[in-house]
Amino acid sequence: MHIAVYGRQFGKQFIPFAEKLFERLRQNNIKLSIYGPFHDFMRNQAGLDPQAGNHFHSHHDIDKSSDFVLSIGGDGTMLETATIVRDSGIPVVGINSGRLGFLASISREDIDMAIDALITGKYSIEKRSLLKLESPGGGLFGDFRYAMNEFTLQKKDSAMITIQVWLNNHFLNAYWADGLIVSTPTGSTAYSLSVGGPLLTTDTKGFIISPIAPHNLTVRPIVIPDNNIIRLSVNSRNSEFLLSMDYRSAVLSADEEIVLKRSEFDISLVRLKYHDFYTTLRNKLMWGADKRN
Repeated sequence: MHIAVYGRQFGKQFIPFAEKLFERLRQNNIKLSIYGPFHDFMRNQAGLDPQAGNHFHSHHDIDKSSDFVLSIGGDGTMLETATIVRDSGIPVVGINSGRLGFLASISREDIDMAIDALITGKYSIEKRSLLKLESPGGGLFGDFRYAMNEFTLQKKDSAMITIQVWLNNHFLNAYWADGLIVSTPTGSTAYSLSVGGPLLTTDTKGFIISPIAPHNLTVRPIVIPDNNIIRLSVNSRNSEFLLSMDYRSAVLSADEEIVLKRSEFDISLVRLKYHDFYTTLRNKLMWGADKRN
């Protein structure tokens, strides 16, 4: 078995768990390749020797024959891992080095169980859809113009912006607001949720359009089928606005039209037994929790 490892820096409290993780991988004779900067962090700052035979630095040199990619960090690290995996189809295993995440849902206490599940095949694969930025071009966001969580259009100064939205060339609405979020089902538990958007199960074939602080209070989030081509244009007193794609952002002029559609590929996430989406919802959002009990 060959596993690639991508990660961010982690705190001292995770060092014993990282040490146990790599020891278990060595014990099972698993071939490792590790993201270069993460390997340097572990060697020079965490005092760990992962003993990896190979390093990679981008999606160009990751071994496409890898059986899995371990993403060590949090949900933000998982979003970065998607830019490494891309359309390779390599399943991603999210190990959380901090608090429980929606994407990186394997806790540090479950590392042994996770490694056993990968070896014995006792896991399932979830397919996660992405949003693709069709236009504008011009090298915006480099050669990976996809979002696993959401695209967000936001005002650049204090003045509201007006965002006109078309779905497959049918006019939907002109949103007078601080911004607009177009979210995948995966992103329904992220920024979209914070502005009152609905939760979608990960297998829902849809996207969410959620206004940010709309001036008209009757304008609410809407779920649309994901076969729609979404076209957006912005009117702003400032003549500029912010366009964010997950954790990356850029400033665009108001005359730029944004076109979004579902990507031609999905990201594969590994789910362990008892780590399904509904369990994560209950734990992360504390559904059913009552301080009186």
